[in-house]
Amino acid sequence: QAQLVESGGGSVQAGGSLRLSCAASGFTFRNVCLGWFRQAPGREREGVATINTGTGSTYYADSVKGRFTISLDNAKNTVYLQMNSLKPEDTAMYYCAARTPWFGGGACSGRTQMFSYWGQGTQVTVSS
Repeated sequence: QAQLVESGGGSVQAGGSLRLSCAASGFTFRNVCLGWFRQAPGREREGVATINTGTGSTYYADSVKGRFTISLDNAKNTVYLQMNSLKPEDTAMYYCAARTPWFGGGACSGRTQMFSYWGQGTQVTVSS
């Protein structure tokens, strides 16, 4: 049974940085789509960044391009989201997600429907 556990959320001032971690168990990072999503109160869950472990291709939402970076540590079965230059509009619950196995080419979609497994979320609050 695949499980995902996020950590690293917290409160930060605008312009600051946070690194979210997602520890995965029950599957390996071979041929998997991994993603970070976020949901603010009253809004739909949206894709922030994804990575196709088979091709290394990544996807970023326009709102985070140049500020956020998704990365892997295969030895630790952990996926990270480095968030720099944070803005108040980045405030949300952040979720890690996985679709396993995945053999598609290119970047994984940022659509929630594509992902099968979800973590419980970690809160990120950015103050102005």
